[in-house]
Amino acid sequence: MKNIGFVSTRFSGTDGVTLEASKWAEVFEKSGHKSFWFAGELDRDTEKSFHVPEAFFKHERNIWINERVFGKKGRKPSVTQAIHELRAFLKDQLYAFINKFNIDFLVVQNALTIPMHIPLGLALSEIIAETQIPTIAHHHDFFWERVRYSVNAVSDYLRMAFPPNLPNIKHVVINSEAQEQLALRTGISSIIIPNVLDFENPPVVDENKAEIFRKSIGLKSDDMMILQPTRIVQRKGIEHAVELVRELKDPRYKLVISHEAGDEGLEYAEWLKEYACENKVDLRFVTTRVADPWTSHAKCQNQCSLWDIYPYADFITYPSLYEGFGNAFLEAVYFKKPMLVNRYATFVRDIEPQGFDLAVMDGFLSKKTVRNVKKIIESPDRRKKMVDVNYEIAARHYSYSMLRNKLNAIMTNFFGDAVKQLIYEMPYPERNIYLKTGSSPGV
Repeated sequence: MKNIGFVSTRFSGTDGVTLEASKWAEVFEKSGHKSFWFAGELDRDTEKSFHVPEAFFKHERNIWINERVFGKKGRKPSVTQAIHELRAFLKDQLYAFINKFNIDFLVVQNALTIPMHIPLGLALSEIIAETQIPTIAHHHDFFWERVRYSVNAVSDYLRMAFPPNLPNIKHVVINSEAQEQLALRTGISSIIIPNVLDFENPPVVDENKAEIFRKSIGLKSDDMMILQPTRIVQRKGIEHAVELVRELKDPRYKLVISHEAGDEGLEYAEWLKEYACENKVDLRFVTTRVADPWTSHAKCQNQCSLWDIYPYADFITYPSLYEGFGNAFLEAVYFKKPMLVNRYATFVRDIEPQGFDLAVMDGFLSKKTVRNVKKIIESPDRRKKMVDVNYEIAARHYSYSMLRNKLNAIMTNFFGDAVKQLIYEMPYPERNIYLKTGSSPGV
């Protein structure tokens, strides 16, 4: 059995990195391995956590650094000194984490990918080089995919640590474009592991909690919930969801956004409110912090989970302009919900060829697409056929069995045949803290 150290700036809430890390941990733990957590913001079991506030990308010391290196072409010696002081501190903390929990190998989640926290990336690169500890670097968003990092004063650090090219790191990306660009720009080879869900075990819904959630945001029994299950950032294209609800022309349709704003500022959220008001669309934000469904410790028992929100959605909107893969897409399929998808690049290249049955748009909302959505919502037979087909396709391509096979290959490469293979087992009872006995979600 191995002690696995998950490292990132944040393991908390429902961002894509946190969710995928939780799924990976579940797959490891079902086979007897143990997961431990290092981050600047954590909502994991405290007995398995190593919380270092300075590792959070929103920590004041890191914000001070970022304000002086991004959007600028040169940096002052005082900034370089601040970077290395924080790097040295975090490096000591990482060594303490590894020693405290006897970590056998690391799974670094996006902290060696996107430079939201440069000192942490540098510290990790040095730790991995010095210890030669086996490491999976799981890449979700590279810096060259984000305009805000295109002008910077840290190109030396980006080449060194985002990501580092070290022999004891196995690099994992989530789509084929990322794999090609990583090889082209750095010469680093990688394997593709797309986002996954446990399609081997369909969700079981806590109907009471789901109904409580519906009432908590003021929905009446005859209201129709159009759910936008993403963070409130501009690349999610949420204005298209507003336009869809406007064009459906029915006051019963309410647009609900499940995640919070803040990672990239609050201006877009404020603009959305104004845009919805101008278009006479009833837009509702979930004000309670939404918990990661895989988090099972007591702190989250009184929180609303994503799994409490999906069951009573009538339709899902996913009009993203860009996604590394698309957690919300898989979640909608998992809960057998019909959805509208904008044909973002990764969807067109990696997902659409699998044959999913969806309402789609190509950068703008046409009248034909609106008519298609209305037909889907109003036809139970059409909905059932499409969501059943989609579940079957996703179970073949994006299930835990695929993840187990990929991780088994990596672990065998690290540790040889002596390491225990990841195997299928029934979920632990504590996994279902939110999923009480009840009927499977309807359509």
